[in-house]
Amino acid sequence: MTEFTELLTSFERDGDAWTVTVSDDWLQGRTVYGGLGAALCLEATQRSIPDLPPLRSAQVSFAGPATGHLRIQPSVLRRGKSTVFASTDLSGDDGFATRAMLCFGAARPSTVAVDTVGARTPTQPDQCPPFFKGAPPFLHFLQHIEGKSAGRNLPFSGAAEPDMMIWLRHRDPALKPSLVSLLALADAPPPGVLAMAAKPGAISTMTWSIDLLTDRIETDDGWWLVHVKADSAADGYTSQTMTVWNAKGEPTMISRQHVAMFF
Repeated sequence: MTEFTELLTSFERDGDAWTVTVSDDWLQGRTVYGGLGAALCLEATQRSIPDLPPLRSAQVSFAGPATGHLRIQPSVLRRGKSTVFASTDLSGDDGFATRAMLCFGAARPSTVAVDTVGARTPTQPDQCPPFFKGAPPFLHFLQHIEGKSAGRNLPFSGAAEPDMMIWLRHRDPALKPSLVSLLALADAPPPGVLAMAAKPGAISTMTWSIDLLTDRIETDDGWWLVHVKADSAADGYTSQTMTVWNAKGEPTMISRQHVAMFF
């Protein structure tokens, strides 16, 4: 197994790009786990572009599988007074795989403050049962992630509602909270629609749109609370909303995914 911190320290410079080799324990089926791909894109961008303000938003497209020796190419699209827009492409042994469009923005004074997401105070992780017990064996990346069911539904349970609430954290003991490590974690839950399914079925994330609600990426004991809820499912695709809170119940990130369903 290659721990997440080992992956980050194994980055090597290749001209204006970065390379890293990802072992099979990070695979999701025949490709590198999507959350890891997004995290590696962000890591390469932060290493390549100096004086970046905090990340505010990202749009990630998963166009094809990525395996083996990865090459990650960041480029600056525009640098303004307070914002930086970057595009980062990730390619693997089979060619182009992932594109991340990243928007970084410095904080500024504002007279308006709104929080409609709200805090959460669920049962604490040490009081919750395991979530990933019995997961399909091809989800190799799950051996790096610990999950606890925080209520709502379980996958493949034939539930009436397409949503799940999960505590997540990395198993890597050396890992500190960061936005890179959070991206590598927040994509781990199965699509909410799988709570309504009676048996396992194949899925593939196509796009992931991310908005950060704070630039303080902090939590206790590595735990993050993730709520996944499908908004629609039809014609072999599902669209869902994902919300992340830290261990204190403070909202940190909200995102949307479009996922292909093969069941």
